[in-house]
Amino acid sequence: MTDIPAVFVTGTDTGVGKTFVSCALLYAARKALLRPFGMKPVASGATRNGEGEWRNDDAEQLREWSTTPKADYALVNPLCFEAPIAPHLAAEDMGRTIELAPIRAAYEALRFGATAVLVEGVGGWSVPLSDHLMQADLVRSLRLPVVLVVGIRLGCINHAILSERSIVADGFELKGWIANRVDPQCLVPDRVIASLREELDAPLLGEVAYGESIERAAERLKSAIPVLFPRG
Repeated sequence: MTDIPAVFVTGTDTGVGKTFVSCALLYAARKALLRPFGMKPVASGATRNGEGEWRNDDAEQLREWSTTPKADYALVNPLCFEAPIAPHLAAEDMGRTIELAPIRAAYEALRFGATAVLVEGVGGWSVPLSDHLMQADLVRSLRLPVVLVVGIRLGCINHAILSERSIVADGFELKGWIANRVDPQCLVPDRVIASLREELDAPLLGEVAYGESIERAAERLKSAIPVLFPRG
């Protein structure tokens, strides 16, 4: 099968807007005439649908903003757990263990119908998936470069620097970072972003404003699409 561009989206922490930014990137990729699929390999925090299947809202949003026809939910989110806690703990509560094989199988299946794939992680970068797996092992298994979402709020400079160092130390290519203005109470967001541009080696790929729509965010991030999903 012809190789297609793909990227892994991680964040400086949980609650920094990874899913929102991921959906905006998917929509921007569609506007650029790509056929992107979003994927959430592991998700914790789910409810049962009418058929009794566990569904996670973040995964549902990624599926909604992906190309059509929509992929089966099981491919978008192969491992879904009920409790909204760390994934390895949520899996343990359901008597399960997170393994890479079903994730790789779902990823390969998604690639058949796509010209780009965006894989969204859980929490920040250094998240354990089991007693023998870290999130980095998942990214390594799929052989993906990384984009970092930085939630612009108090403390984010430290979190962003540590995240970049960890990603690079783990041996991954960091394509760039996206500034997501998640906190309207942040006193000097422009200066925070300017400081991050000086401190981080990876390039700034775009900024997202607080409270805007996915469509507007996609417009802001359209210049990131050739970087993240280069065409042959």
